[in-house]
Amino acid sequence: MAVLPMKRVLIAGLRKNRKQMLELLQRQGVMEIEIRKNSTDEEADPVFQQIDTTGIRATFEKNITLANQSLAVLDAVTPPESADGGLFSGRTRMSLTDYETNTKKREKIMDMVFDIHALEKRRNEIAAEIPKTESQLEALVPWMELPYPLDFAGTKSTKTFLGTLPNDVPEETVLAGIDSESVAVDIISHSGEQTCVAVTCMKEEAEAVEEALRRMSFARPAVSGDVPAKQKEALSMKLERLAGEDENLKKKIAAYAPRRDEIRFIADYFRLRSDKYEVIGGLEQTDRVFLVRGFVAAKNAQSLENLLTTRFDCVVELSDPAEDEEVPVALQNNGYAAPVEGVIASYAMPGKGEIDPTFLASIFYYFLFGMMLSDAAYGLIMVLGVAVVLKKYKDTIEPGMRKTLTMFQYAGVGTIFWGVMFGSYFGDLPAVILKTFFHTEIGSLALWCEPAVEPMTVLGFAFIIGIIHIFVGMGALAYTDIKQGKALDALYDVGFWYLLLIGAIGILLNTDMVGGMFGLHLNLPDGVMMVFKVLALVGAAGIVLFGGRESSNWGLRIGKGLYALYGISSYLSDILSYSRLLALGLATGVISSVFNSMAAMVAAPPVIGPILFAVIVVVGHVLNLAINALGAYVHTNRLEYVEFFGKFYNGGGKPFEPFTENTKHYRVSE
Repeated sequence: MAVLPMKRVLIAGLRKNRKQMLELLQRQGVMEIEIRKNSTDEEADPVFQQIDTTGIRATFEKNITLANQSLAVLDAVTPPESADGGLFSGRTRMSLTDYETNTKKREKIMDMVFDIHALEKRRNEIAAEIPKTESQLEALVPWMELPYPLDFAGTKSTKTFLGTLPNDVPEETVLAGIDSESVAVDIISHSGEQTCVAVTCMKEEAEAVEEALRRMSFARPAVSGDVPAKQKEALSMKLERLAGEDENLKKKIAAYAPRRDEIRFIADYFRLRSDKYEVIGGLEQTDRVFLVRGFVAAKNAQSLENLLTTRFDCVVELSDPAEDEEVPVALQNNGYAAPVEGVIASYAMPGKGEIDPTFLASIFYYFLFGMMLSDAAYGLIMVLGVAVVLKKYKDTIEPGMRKTLTMFQYAGVGTIFWGVMFGSYFGDLPAVILKTFFHTEIGSLALWCEPAVEPMTVLGFAFIIGIIHIFVGMGALAYTDIKQGKALDALYDVGFWYLLLIGAIGILLNTDMVGGMFGLHLNLPDGVMMVFKVLALVGAAGIVLFGGRESSNWGLRIGKGLYALYGISSYLSDILSYSRLLALGLATGVISSVFNSMAAMVAAPPVIGPILFAVIVVVGHVLNLAINALGAYVHTNRLEYVEFFGKFYNGGGKPFEPFTENTKHYRVSE
């Protein structure tokens, strides 16, 4: 378990080599570069200046967006023939030679991107135009029997009103409402909701007729223009033309499908350039020279210096960071502990002077996870499933994803162990199969005990694990204090608590209430009990005397010490938290048994019975594995974060973030 030591780096290079040097650093991905904010006029360096790269980065980001949108359009029109591995597949490796070859084609690739974008834009316009045209066609339907244009207003001496009346209104009612003998009413169409009418009158009566129609809630048509039949023909032809144009546009877009990889490349290319120009904007430079400052892991420092000085005319200066300097944190652990680094990073990286807790956390992580899931078959599925994924995507899977999967694989090993100890193989499925189909009874398969049969035994063991886990965390605090030259703090903050807790645990276990709860009847000798009592008293006295040692006033100091002693209640609650080891293990086993029993209930019919049995078993155990594996993951993290880290680990370190290829599709290698 180690926090990698860091070296501060200062690189002075010729500006003509800036592009090549930064791209090399980006491909190597071993140096974190300091991005310095633009200085004010008062702080401005008279020699070195900074360049504003905001505008050009905005252009790069726009190109990235266009490329990604074009990929989305291609995927919608012509989905990729073979689905990739999603999270597991990672990025495709690309040689530097292929990268440079594709870079020369960037303008042609962008022309393709712009063309796809324009084609899709037109498709969107068509998609908006089609429903509009269809609604116009629908509005024409009631007027199809009208023999003249919808905007017909009458003749030289007559006035015609075209419109609708609410509900189904007969001709007689309309005439009665107008009350004029020189009016002609034609019912064009009618339904329960509306009546389409054409009302014709002499021009001198137009105002009176219009007023009468208004009283009947007369409304002008939603459409206008030529004869409805002609409009329908024109609109139908328009719909056919739009559909044909859309199909033609889809074919044009689909023609670019074989060049999908080029678009993926261009999206990554501009991502690299955008990141590079972000760095350039934070560099100090003159017309001929530029400076790069940052950090590199000490193990990579010399090789980076050799790589740069052999390829470029530059100066690389390596130095140790200052004592008060905030140094980025990177972790390095062995193959057993490294998979848990993601769990540590999700909490916090080690702060200044703190130890890397990865190894200590990993000792318990797989053990706790396995005890919560505790089914040998589930564990075997996890181990084999991860093995298949790691083998299939061994060349492309990202390092972070590889670590996460490996963590679950090791957790699967822990699950197998506890499944064997508890005799759980898809719950009690072996016993159910033998009883249902072979009418054979078998005993317990547990190598140790069954949680559902002996819950107190498992609960007592869970508390023992919790005590050990907490004590290791306290020991890590003592180790950190001693390493920093604060041995007395280790005694005051850890040693006295060890004494108090060990003494209190010994006293409690010898009582009928606590001991009987776990089936223990110790009846320890008086001498042993006296030792436990002395340990508890010495520990309590030490906590009271030194728990508030930062205060010089003895009254205040004792008060703070008594308050610190009250902290024993938090230790009790921490230990009780480990009861979740029993609870989640029981949940896995009980739910498995429920599904097995449900399957056994429908297994009687000769042919369909076994099929239904298999379906219920498979579906039930898939759900049970998914739900309880998630629960085991969440609660294992909780025990590590709260009960374990809470005793010695604060975090707060700044993660090491090297300048690297933050691409999505390709990873350029030297």
